[in-house]
Amino acid sequence: MSRTPASEVDTFESAPCGYVVVDQRGVIARANAEFLRLLGSDADEVVGVRTFSSLVSPGGQVLLETHVRPILDHAGVVRELALELVRSDGGRVPVLMNARLVDGPARTVLVVLVETRDRHRYEDYLLAAKAAAERAGQESAVMAETLQQTLIPPRPPVVPHLEIGAAYRPAGSGHEVGGDFYDVFQVAPDAWEVVLGDVSGKGINAAVVTSFVRHTVRSEAIAHPDPADLLHALDVAMREHGTEHHCTLAVVRLDRGASGWTLALSLAGHPPALVRRPDGQVVELGVPGTPAGLVTDPAFCTVHHQLGDDLVTLFTDGVTEARAPTGELFGDDRLVELLAGGAGDPHVTAAQVVAEALSWQAENASDDIAVVSFAAASG
Repeated sequence: MSRTPASEVDTFESAPCGYVVVDQRGVIARANAEFLRLLGSDADEVVGVRTFSSLVSPGGQVLLETHVRPILDHAGVVRELALELVRSDGGRVPVLMNARLVDGPARTVLVVLVETRDRHRYEDYLLAAKAAAERAGQESAVMAETLQQTLIPPRPPVVPHLEIGAAYRPAGSGHEVGGDFYDVFQVAPDAWEVVLGDVSGKGINAAVVTSFVRHTVRSEAIAHPDPADLLHALDVAMREHGTEHHCTLAVVRLDRGASGWTLALSLAGHPPALVRRPDGQVVELGVPGTPAGLVTDPAFCTVHHQLGDDLVTLFTDGVTEARAPTGELFGDDRLVELLAGGAGDPHVTAAQVVAEALSWQAENASDDIAVVSFAAASG
């Protein structure tokens, strides 16, 4: 019987990342010390006993079944997929996974996992809020509100050489639960993703689907630098997930080079972005496309734009479809006029658009309102 060289064993065991060998049944055949540390388990509790999919969150199990398995069958490798390991004490550990299918009669998969707690801090907030709501035995509507609040970051992250402002107001008196969300996250040293979405429906189901959409966009963004390709991946995931909800999204990838920021934008049934030029002129950017998760043959198109000194504003239809007590809509023209007359500051712009849309409805919003504005930082 052949034996594994001692040097190979040492490399496997001492690797500074989780290293796992999964057999053709999906069962853990080997696991190194770092992987066991992430799980908080002993080897005899995992190796030869547990399947890999049983050690990840329910959302991760969906991704493994609908994405990882088909991709491994087709390409033999999966890179930088975001998952959450479920520890023996019930806690969760966010990781990035690389996996490779080993050639041979036995379907062996090599898996490497790197812990990424900071990258997924908002997912941690989501899990903590959900657990708190469940422990308290609150009604589903209260839980849904708590879940959705974690999907709206308290403020966008600080991005070098870029100013980002965002504002959000739930429907009704400010406590109803809908499907609007935004996210800003890094995908490369000089590249960031800005996402604004609107999931159909309200309540606990909409909040859960919103979480799924946000998680899927994050997990697929690195593998799909073209926003249209990212939307196609999301569309497939939503339809395979079997949800009755669909969503509109604006996905922007921002890359910084020697000439400044270049953006690539794709829309899934979402209103075009509005670009305010330095002279105050406002123009639309983007091709509306098809809502994600709605049809079997969606159409998404990526457009490119040099940011320069422009201000770009993304918004959900809760702005333009805001209805006054008289029945008159806020409308596109009024939004364009507001942006054209503004100061061009992203933080002021986002807050002002939400405030004006809310005021138009006498402070009683019929739908969620979400706005994200960004511009190159001066200096």
